[in-house]
Amino acid sequence: MAGMSMRFLPVGPRTFLAELEDLDQTLALFDALLADPVPGVAEIIPAARTLMIRTAPGVFADGRLASAILARQPAPGTPPNARASETVELPVTYGGEDLADVAAHMGLSEAEVITAHQEATWQVAFCGFAPGFAYMTCDDARFDLPRRPAPRTRIPAGSVALAGRFCGVYPQETPGGWQLIGQTEVPMWDLDRDPPALLRPGVRCRFVARRAEVHPSAAIPQPRPAKGLRVISTAFPMVFQDEGRPGQGGQGVSASGALDMGAARRANRAVGNASDLPVLEITLGPVRLCADLPMTLALTGAGQASVAGHSIPRGAAFAVDAGDEITIDPPQAGMRSYLALRGGFRVAPVLGSAATDTLAHVGPDPVMAGAVLAPGNHSAVAVVAEGTEPELPKPGDLVELPVMLGPRADWFTPAMIRHFLTQEWLVTPQSSRVGIRLQGDAITREDAAELPSEGTETGAIQIPHSGQPVLFLADHPLTGGYPVIATLRPEALDLAGQIPPGARIRFTARADFAPITPERPA
Repeated sequence: MAGMSMRFLPVGPRTFLAELEDLDQTLALFDALLADPVPGVAEIIPAARTLMIRTAPGVFADGRLASAILARQPAPGTPPNARASETVELPVTYGGEDLADVAAHMGLSEAEVITAHQEATWQVAFCGFAPGFAYMTCDDARFDLPRRPAPRTRIPAGSVALAGRFCGVYPQETPGGWQLIGQTEVPMWDLDRDPPALLRPGVRCRFVARRAEVHPSAAIPQPRPAKGLRVISTAFPMVFQDEGRPGQGGQGVSASGALDMGAARRANRAVGNASDLPVLEITLGPVRLCADLPMTLALTGAGQASVAGHSIPRGAAFAVDAGDEITIDPPQAGMRSYLALRGGFRVAPVLGSAATDTLAHVGPDPVMAGAVLAPGNHSAVAVVAEGTEPELPKPGDLVELPVMLGPRADWFTPAMIRHFLTQEWLVTPQSSRVGIRLQGDAITREDAAELPSEGTETGAIQIPHSGQPVLFLADHPLTGGYPVIATLRPEALDLAGQIPPGARIRFTARADFAPITPERPA
C-alpha cells in the first residue's frame, strides 16, 4: 500500500501505538483520523512520532484495527490541517538550572541561547504529560537537545524547559527530565479560564525576557459543611476517587480514578450506592473519624474499621450513630482502603469527575485532619452482602504481575528482556499514586538513544537511564520519553495498586516481542 511508513506497537489488549517517521506525518494522520474516524476507536493521543490508539470496550487493538488505521493514511507530503492561528506572548525570567548545560550542548553562550529562544516562533504540536503541558516546536534545529541523564523529582510550576526539539512549560510542580532554562509566572492551566489550557494545538508562542504582572483567579470559597463525617486524624492525606475522567488524554488530562477500582466499586455496592459515586481512598493509616449524624458506611480494600472497639468485617456495611468514632488501623496487608457513605459524599466534580489526580492537581483537594465530609444524599438501593474481601500482598511477599511486552521492548536485547522477566523487583517506599518505583539489578541498553515523547498507558513500565523500572499507576504522566519495556495487563491493575513497599514483584509474559501486523483486505 502506497503512503507513509508505519509500525503498530502493542501496548495492551485495547491499546497500541501507531509509529510514523516524523511529527508532520503523525499530525497529518491524526487529522485524517479526526476527519474520518475509525469505528471502535475511543481516544487518540498524539505525540512526536506516534499516535496512541485506545479502543472502546469489546474492541481489540489488533491487526484488523491496524489495517483500518493504515487505510486512513493521507498521501505523502500532506501537511497537517490548518490549526489555531492565535499567538501567545510569554514573559520569561531566564536563568534556569540547566541554562549553562544547554549553552554547552548548543555551542553558544548563555546570552546567545536566550536570544535564539526569543527569536524562534514556537508552535504547539500536541499536549500531554500533564494538563496544560504543551509540546512546542520551532524551525531552529539547534534546539534538538537531550533530556537530563536522570529526571528531577521536583520541578517548580512555570519552569520553561527544552528537550528533543521541543519547548514546554511545566503547569505545576512535578517530576521531569527536561532542561530548565527559565521561569514564567503565567498560569498554563486554570479551571476558571475557558478553555483551561493557555497553550493548545496550533497556538503559536513567543518568549520575551521580562516578568509579567499576573493576577491569578481568586479561589471560590467552598462552604464548610456544618455536619457530616469529621476527620479527627489521618497519617496520610486521603483523596476522593471515582471511576475517573477517561477520554480526555488528548488535552493532557489523565483518567486518574481509584487505584483498586474493584474495591471502590465494592464499597459503593455494599451501602447500596451506584458503583461510580465518589469514595474516600485511604492510604495505609491510622485514621480516626467521627460521625455527626447517623449514617451507613462500608470499608473495602486493605483496611478494617472498628467502632467503639468492635471490629467490622472487611467489606461489610455498618451503621453508626451521631457521636460514634470510627478507627481504621494501618493494614497488615495491602496499601489502600475505600470508604463509601450510603447516599455518597457531597463533592463537586472537576471536568466531569470527583477523582483527585495527585500529579496534575486536578480534582478535589486532598482530605486532611479537620475536614468535614458532608453527605451527598444521592439515591441508594437495598444493601446486599457480597462476601469476603480478597487477600492482599504483605511486605516481603512475592507478587506475580502479567504484562504484555512493548511498545518499546525492541529497544532492549533478548538477554535484558529475560533479565526483566526473571528478576524479583523490590517495591520501594518512593512509590505513590503516580507510580511504583522498583529496585533491582539495572536494565541496561546498548545505546543511550533518546526516545521522542509518546503516550503512556496506565500500567506502563518505563525504564529511565538509571535502569530501575517505574510502574505507572493512575496518576501517571500521559506522555513520557523513556522506553516502556512492557505494560501491565488491565486485569492486574487493582492488585498493583495494593502492593506495599517491601514486597517484591515478578513480571510474567511471553519472552518474544513483535509489532502488530495489519490484516490484508479479503
